[in-house]
Amino acid sequence: MNRYDGVDLRLNVPHSARMYDYYLGGCTNFAADREAAGHALAVAPWVRAAARANRAFMHRATRALAHAGIDQFLDIGTGIPTSPNLHEIAQGVDPRARVVYADNDPIVLSHAQALLTGAPEGRTAYVEADVTDPGRLLDAPGLRDTIDLDRPVALSLIALLHFVPDASGAYGIVEHFKSALAPGSALVISHVTPEFTPEDVDRVVRVYAAAGTAVQARSRAEFTRFFDGWTLLEPGVVPTPAWRPAPADPPVTAADAAQYAGVAMAL
Repeated sequence: MNRYDGVDLRLNVPHSARMYDYYLGGCTNFAADREAAGHALAVAPWVRAAARANRAFMHRATRALAHAGIDQFLDIGTGIPTSPNLHEIAQGVDPRARVVYADNDPIVLSHAQALLTGAPEGRTAYVEADVTDPGRLLDAPGLRDTIDLDRPVALSLIALLHFVPDASGAYGIVEHFKSALAPGSALVISHVTPEFTPEDVDRVVRVYAAAGTAVQARSRAEFTRFFDGWTLLEPGVVPTPAWRPAPADPPVTAADAAQYAGVAMAL
């Protein structure tokens, strides 16, 4: 059976997840995605470096939180699997780590099995759910069967919230998730910002809008607001490549990253 059987992927319409896969050098993208991604790269050649810097930030943040003792992770807006995935990083530190991936994208659903392999001591699960309906997402049986919300959880919203405009209640959605998490939990976010290259970012936003995807870039103050009431870990809110960079990470300027990153704890 073809892995896409029964899944309407709308291959003639560009999709942000497949465009992101293209930026990362993946192969789960199609002509419409490559065309739209090409338009983005034409107006902002740094987009590919930004995607890679964002991915590297996810790896570092996950590893840091696993080393800090968090053994439960909820990754919303998972995207197309690209190894090493979050569970591979977390279980590389603690094989007992439990990870739930959540996404409402049919292309991710079609690849979900790739997310369900991990260390035998731990557990991974995938739930089909939408970040804009946090109550339903948190009540999903696959989530409740895998992680215990009465214990600390690391919630990852990586390169997701710029696809949730203010009109869709982005801040209220994040507050809903925060209120459901136990003390000692962590919030990991990266987000496109216009503050380093405003004209380029505006052009990229227009490319995505033309492809049917709304994007809202946010300032540092607007981004930091998502962490209200929680304690930011060092180095605070910084461009993605500046969050605890690893020696092996290739250098990326703030202008080429065009995203802010932060990790906060509920104390």
